[in-house]
Amino acid sequence: MIHIGKFNTLKICRQSDGEIYLDGGESGEITLQRQDVRKDYQVRDDLEVFVYTDGQGNLVATTQTPLAQVGEVAWLKVVSLSHAGAFLDWGLPKDLLVPFSEQKQKMVEGRHYLVKLFLDKDNRIAASAILDDFIRDEAVYLKEGQPVELIIADETELGTKAVVNHEFWGVLYKNEVFRKLRKGQKIKGYIKKIRADKKIDLSLQQEKNTCQAETTAERILALLKRQQGEMRITDKSEPQLIYDTFGVSKKVFKQALGHLYKRRLITMAEDRVTLTDKS
Repeated sequence: MIHIGKFNTLKICRQSDGEIYLDGGESGEITLQRQDVRKDYQVRDDLEVFVYTDGQGNLVATTQTPLAQVGEVAWLKVVSLSHAGAFLDWGLPKDLLVPFSEQKQKMVEGRHYLVKLFLDKDNRIAASAILDDFIRDEAVYLKEGQPVELIIADETELGTKAVVNHEFWGVLYKNEVFRKLRKGQKIKGYIKKIRADKKIDLSLQQEKNTCQAETTAERILALLKRQQGEMRITDKSEPQLIYDTFGVSKKVFKQALGHLYKRRLITMAEDRVTLTDKS
């Protein structure tokens, strides 16, 4: 079965007049784009190809990699406008259509938009900027602590919305983010919490990460030794200062201090952390 808008492994079934034809099973022969043909290709070779439709609705294949596949969300640029809608550059010769019915507001040439790729009723690949029609608010199979792929979306009063694994909406709270984020940015994140209403709270740092806390503890010791055994960053310090210095959340920093304190390597006061003689 051919998966349109995705990569497929297809076998070369014949060559003719410089053209290469791939075995598409029930879909028939699929032509490999001429610019992708190589002299060393042989009949019965398996090729990893992206399958899509040309302007006439025929299936074609390419070895090129598009910026997104069907089912994925991507930050793409409008390169032209027509009576049918807006066309996006998605890394292939044939631009990607966003019909007028799939635009939240009229798109402007030269601007980037966050869209999701889908197959229309005629099995043609198209894109939609109305993400709420495709992205779910409620988590289904996700687990707390799980690493996920995020695509940054819009800012809200609470923080920043992000698309989780191309399927769900989640939120990064503004008081827990200490770096500049831009719309369309791809970034690794973690499921911090799945609330009672199945909404997703996100984090850019893995919670309860013992290894991270231990690594931070070593960095704290190194800093203390460079500063004659004392530093003014404590568990009372602002999260931004902690992140700027150690690159971790305040929670991880406090865990690291706890490790050092239990080992009696440091003492802690309201305004300073100090090395003990054991250090």
